[in-house]
Amino acid sequence: MHLDTSSGLIDSARHLPSENFDQRDIGAEPECIIVHCISLPPGEYGGDQIERFFTNQLAGHEHPYFTHIADLRVSAHFLVKRDGELIQFVATHDRAWHAGESVCLQRPKVNNFSIGIELEGLDTDPNGFTDAQYRELRELIASLRAAYPNILESNIFAHSDIAPGRKPDPGPYFNWQRLFEL
Repeated sequence: MHLDTSSGLIDSARHLPSENFDQRDIGAEPECIIVHCISLPPGEYGGDQIERFFTNQLAGHEHPYFTHIADLRVSAHFLVKRDGELIQFVATHDRAWHAGESVCLQRPKVNNFSIGIELEGLDTDPNGFTDAQYRELRELIASLRAAYPNILESNIFAHSDIAPGRKPDPGPYFNWQRLFEL
């Protein structure tokens, strides 16, 4: 796995461009990684609903839950599916819209200096995340850190770390120790 810093794309990822991004502030570059989780509808895995959500193609009438989120404009840089497939929505040098109102490294506007990685999963699912996801996430983090030396190992956070009380993901079933031991 290699990140081409000129394009901001990972060579082994399936590229599925999202319109939900903008440019980072001048001089800003990734300093941290934010790990999230998502499943659509909640608790269901394997479909293309997450991809359609991040590319503004999710129809509200398809499921009752979608009526509340279909018009949101959000994204992440990456999604790691349950089988380990890596999908990239936003180039790493661009600002994906994943963190919302949050504070990280004692600063607001976290999207400006972070890379957002979504895992297909649910924060309350005791089956947690798959071996394939942990392997792919570890490899992705290593590639990002090689390309962006300001991303220290200590600068990898849960969404719940940067938005406590507002976001619970990736939740208690995500095994941080397992991630770093791989």
